[in-house]
Amino acid sequence: MSRQCASSVLMVRPAHFCYNDQTAVDNAFMQEPKDISDGTLQERAVIEFNGMVHHLTDYGIDVVVLEDTPDPVKPDALFPNNWISMHDNGSIITYAMRAEKRRAERREDIIDHLSEKFGFDRRYSLEQYEEKGQYLESTGSMVLDRINSVVYACLSERTNPLILDKFCALTGYERVVFAAIDKDDNPIYHTNVMMCIGDSFALLCAESIVQPHDRLAVISELESSGRELIEINYDQLHAFAGNMIQLKSGKGKDVIVLSEQAFQSLSPDQVDQLKLYGSLLPISIPTIEAVGGGSVRCMMAEIFPPKK
Repeated sequence: MSRQCASSVLMVRPAHFCYNDQTAVDNAFMQEPKDISDGTLQERAVIEFNGMVHHLTDYGIDVVVLEDTPDPVKPDALFPNNWISMHDNGSIITYAMRAEKRRAERREDIIDHLSEKFGFDRRYSLEQYEEKGQYLESTGSMVLDRINSVVYACLSERTNPLILDKFCALTGYERVVFAAIDKDDNPIYHTNVMMCIGDSFALLCAESIVQPHDRLAVISELESSGRELIEINYDQLHAFAGNMIQLKSGKGKDVIVLSEQAFQSLSPDQVDQLKLYGSLLPISIPTIEAVGGGSVRCMMAEIFPPKK
């Protein structure tokens, strides 16, 4: 099993997908729907969600699908990667969420199910920082180089450096932090929309990193890890090209999952580069991307079972 790429993922089928006015405050990717009822949005989101599960399982990815609960309403329940992370030392970590509407997504029954099924035996909780107005939204806020124990994080209202230090103390990771903005000079709310790390490649929107010395430091760290660096531009970032993820099938085959919108934004050369590292699996989720402001990577929490 790869230390970097999971072969099992958690996905949560939504019970009430809709526009979340609380997350829209700092998520510039979200588009408020016009003349579309919440019921229609929910129907479309479930169709897109089920299609993604079907494609992943067809490619040999083990998908653990759990159901969102109807009460309380959780508009972003299909983005579990923001509240939980799982690690091969046997630990599950839960995180502090900025939006109050999202905090109910942390569910003990989900944690119990994963612990029983995969053998996790340690639990660390970081949600107490919400009382101080400090947040860290798991692998949305952090992009992990699990092989080298390095965490990359663009600081924002959702990515607090003090909690990041706590994560590093718990896990033994070293941190690489920086500021990043989108093409309209808005702070990038989550690191995983501007970069991803696979086994042997890293994808990065370098031009989004504000300070030149930070940009050079991130590029140097990624290249020193032995990975090929693939750069994307601002237009590709806004098409969610940074929000892809490399997974491994049960037979050990590499699969790079990205949205159809992200795939269409890539140049032929970038597609050829990525194909060196796995089969590309574009998935169409236009409603989820536009209204939810997140893409395929956000919909999966990677499961790394404890080492035997």
